[in-house]
Amino acid sequence: MTTTMHAIGVRSPGGPEALETVELPVPEPGPGEVRIRTTAAAVNPTDTVFRQVGPAADEGLAPPWIPGMELAGVVDAAGQGVAWEPGQRVMAIVTPRRAQGGSYAERVVVAADAVAAVPDAISDAEAATLPMNGLTVASALHHMALAPGATLGVTGAAGAVGGYAIQLGKVAGLRVVADTSERDHDLVTRLGADVVVPSSRDAAAEVAAFRDAVPDGVDGLIDAAVLDAAALGIVCDGGVLATVRFWSGPSERGVRVHPVKVRDHLRDGAGIARLAELVLAGQLTLRVADTVPAERAAEAHRRLEAGGVRGRLVLTF
Repeated sequence: MTTTMHAIGVRSPGGPEALETVELPVPEPGPGEVRIRTTAAAVNPTDTVFRQVGPAADEGLAPPWIPGMELAGVVDAAGQGVAWEPGQRVMAIVTPRRAQGGSYAERVVVAADAVAAVPDAISDAEAATLPMNGLTVASALHHMALAPGATLGVTGAAGAVGGYAIQLGKVAGLRVVADTSERDHDLVTRLGADVVVPSSRDAAAEVAAFRDAVPDGVDGLIDAAVLDAAALGIVCDGGVLATVRFWSGPSERGVRVHPVKVRDHLRDGAGIARLAELVLAGQLTLRVADTVPAERAAEAHRRLEAGGVRGRLVLTF
C-alpha cells in the first residue's frame, strides 16, 4: 500500500471553493484503534460550518483541516487489542477537531468502539448517513426522558435529523407533531408524524402553528430547524427543548434546555449498532439524496447550503 492518500481539506476558512484535494500520510492505527478504507462520507451542516470557520485557535490544529463526522467503508488495518478484522464492512463516527481530521479522507483511523458493522442489506452510502445524525437524535431522546404517550415536537422535520426524530420518537411510543412545508407534507407523514403543521421562516408563525395543534405546548421539542430561543414558545411549561447547535438558554417557564453534543458520543459504536437494527426492522429510514465523487465536494457543499436537499448528500471515495 502507498504511504500517502487523498483527502478533502481546507487550508483557510471560506466558501465551498475552499475545499480542495490534498495529499496526506496514511495514518496508522494504534492500540485500540482501527483504520477504515473510506467508501462513503456523509455531508452535514456541521461540515459546512467547519469549512467556513475552521477550528478554534486554542485547538492548535494545523491546516489542511479535514471535515466530516460520519463514514462507511472497510476495515483495512487494526491495532493491538482490537476485535475488528480487515475486510469487515463498517460505519463510524469521528470528529474533525483532531490532528488527523475527519471523515473526508481515503483512510480514517478511529477508536474501535466508535465502529459498528454495516449489515448486508444496507449500502455504504446509506450507512454513512446513520452514525452522527442517528446518535444526535438518540441522545436527545435519552436526555429528554419523555414518557410513552407524551407529545414530541419536531422542527425541520423533513431534514435528516428531523426525519430520524420522527421515527425514533415513534419507536419510543411518543405522539409526534412535526412541521413541514406543503412540498414535504407527504414525506413527513410517511415518516410517521401523527400531526403535521405548516413550517414558516417566521418564528412567531412557527410557534403559532404548533400551538394551534397543541394549545398547551408539546412536552418536548427536538429543534432540528435551529430556532433556538424562538423554539421555547412551542414547549409547554416545565417541558424540555433539545437543541443541536449548542444553544443552552436563557430559558423560561421552567423549560429545561438540553444542548445535544455529538462529541459526547464519539465512542458509541454500540449505539450505532442499535440504530442499524432499527433500520433492518423497518423502523428507521436511511435517506441518501445523492452520491457525489469526493473530488466534487465543493459541489455537494453548495447544494446543501442552497437548501431543499432531502436526505443526505454522500461523498464517495
